[in-house]
Amino acid sequence: MTVAAPVARDFAQRPRLERLAPLALALVAVVVYVWDLAASGYANTYYSAAAQAAAQSWSAMFFGAIDAAGFITVDKPPASLWAMGLSVRILGLSPFAVLLPEALAGIGSVLLLWAVVRRQFGSAAALIAGLALALTPAAALMFRYNNPDALLVLLLVGAAYALVRALDTDRFRWLVLAGVLVGIAFLTKYLQAYLVLPGFALVWLVAAPGGLRRRMAGLAVAAGSVLAASAWWVVIVELLPAGSRPYIGGSTNNSALDLVLGYDGLGRIFGQGGGAGRGAPGGLPGGLPGGGLPGGGGLPGGGPGGFGGASPFGGTPGPLRMFNAQWGGEISWLLPAAGVGLVGGLVGRIGAARTDRRLAGLLLWGSWAVVHVLVFSLMSGIAHPYYAVALAPAVAALVGIGVVELWRLRERIPYAGLGIGLMTIASAAWSWQLLERAPTFLPGLGIGAVFLAVAAAIVVAVPVAAGDARAGRIAQGAVVVSLAAMLAGSAVWTAATVGKPLAGGDPSAGPASALGGGFGGPGGPGGPGGPGGFGNFAGDAAGTDQALVDYLLANQGANDWLVAVSSANQAGPLQLASGSPVMAMGGFNGSDPAPTLDQLKAYIGAGRLRFVMVGGRDGGPGGPGGRGGPGGFFGGDGVGTVASERSAWVQTACAVVAGVGSGSLYDCGGAT
Repeated sequence: MTVAAPVARDFAQRPRLERLAPLALALVAVVVYVWDLAASGYANTYYSAAAQAAAQSWSAMFFGAIDAAGFITVDKPPASLWAMGLSVRILGLSPFAVLLPEALAGIGSVLLLWAVVRRQFGSAAALIAGLALALTPAAALMFRYNNPDALLVLLLVGAAYALVRALDTDRFRWLVLAGVLVGIAFLTKYLQAYLVLPGFALVWLVAAPGGLRRRMAGLAVAAGSVLAASAWWVVIVELLPAGSRPYIGGSTNNSALDLVLGYDGLGRIFGQGGGAGRGAPGGLPGGLPGGGLPGGGGLPGGGPGGFGGASPFGGTPGPLRMFNAQWGGEISWLLPAAGVGLVGGLVGRIGAARTDRRLAGLLLWGSWAVVHVLVFSLMSGIAHPYYAVALAPAVAALVGIGVVELWRLRERIPYAGLGIGLMTIASAAWSWQLLERAPTFLPGLGIGAVFLAVAAAIVVAVPVAAGDARAGRIAQGAVVVSLAAMLAGSAVWTAATVGKPLAGGDPSAGPASALGGGFGGPGGPGGPGGPGGFGNFAGDAAGTDQALVDYLLANQGANDWLVAVSSANQAGPLQLASGSPVMAMGGFNGSDPAPTLDQLKAYIGAGRLRFVMVGGRDGGPGGPGGRGGPGGFFGGDGVGTVASERSAWVQTACAVVAGVGSGSLYDCGGAT
């Protein structure tokens, strides 16, 4: 008998409504995550260009290079690019092919969450949890966008499922799988993947079967699995000679380990330390004008730590950060309900055995939520609000678990229904406040949800006499109404996210009229933190100068790169439009010390590169006179001494190409 046979038999023996639950959840997830998926075009062209390169070159795919010629990698590990690259290889280059793996990761995450919650708390809790995740704005945002976070969430929820399965067996194979999945998640987004590990270790030590010695042995096995699955790619990169692989984007010394511990790791938590020009004291100049920035506004004044003290993306660190203008609309809709649900669930498990599976589930999702909230709230480095998608599975699980556990507790303690009422009113009231941040968006919905919540809470709070079936059915109906009141705000914010065109490195969920919209979007109205925020500072392939592309393609010859530009933000649109590798000097924002001037001369002398763009102030997303054109982070020649040396030499030794590239394109074919 195959493994699939008992699984299929178990599924067939469930009640009809229970069998339909995962199918219904899958349908909701497909609508939310796949509907009009290509609305954002290539979305974050930084990763789209790398996916294109991965489809063209297996080497570029393995290392996560931005270009097929393998000059420099993205400033993240490559696992998410492996998925996108395979999709593009199979389906051909298109926005849909790039974004499909993210949508599939979202659908898989919803179904896996349903499976793990059902295993410990039953079908009702699982259905609520899956629906809550599908209707979380941060999830709708990231499962429709090509940042690495979608795959990260899928892998971590899969690891949680494997851990729960490991609690029910005498063997360690499920525990090993949990460790391997966390390790692959590390290769998706480095140290962020490890935020679940304290909770995983707690659950295993508390709830695993057997004595302490066996549990400690299992913990060692799991740690070994995590380490092996995390380290193999980093070890290979570190052992290879630098000349045999791309430069590691985002690092200060061409080292993946430096990236893990610096810019992509501890630097995110404690603030950037000056690496690769990203954390120089004083940061970016205060109040850059917004005239050339799609979305206007400019950055707040810089401070120690590079991007200016508090992250301009996530607001000031502090205990209430999850509720602020930047993060609130992404994740906080159900946080009050999740907190009440966790407390209520733990109260209901007082006196439970150490190996009680429901207690283990509460510890799992509770620790997941607490650790993520603490880290996201207090981290002083770059903190994008969309990171909150990693918190979404725990919040959704705790809402589903809390409602069901408090309902069960209500049967033992007459007024335990007050807990469900508190969950409902707290979430509805906070949703009302969040909706008020976009006062022109569905006015009246928030206060309507509050009235509905109060009415349902009163019914649920009234004790039901044993055997009173009619009153019991009324109370159950009130719980359904409570769920509708809790989910209403989150659902409409999610609906406003679906199909909304987004671009750049910091997209935000919700309607365009929302306050604190972050720095994403294709360029909304001006003003700091306003809709569209910083605009599309990763570029837009559709807005690329076609005359420039045509000229470069006609004159590329046998050169490996079509052109060298001053950052990956400029390289992405050119590469997507041309289909030919573009050298992203300086990496993501032009600050990486690669190539050096001598290396640039060597590429040109060897006939691998002919054209270089420097000094760009027009022709890019920012328009003439703006700061969004060819160049570094906001135009120009990149950041730092190395970039300045390159620019000065190119402008001295190379010839300006007249009439192409607005004076920023240089032909270095005859340079000495």
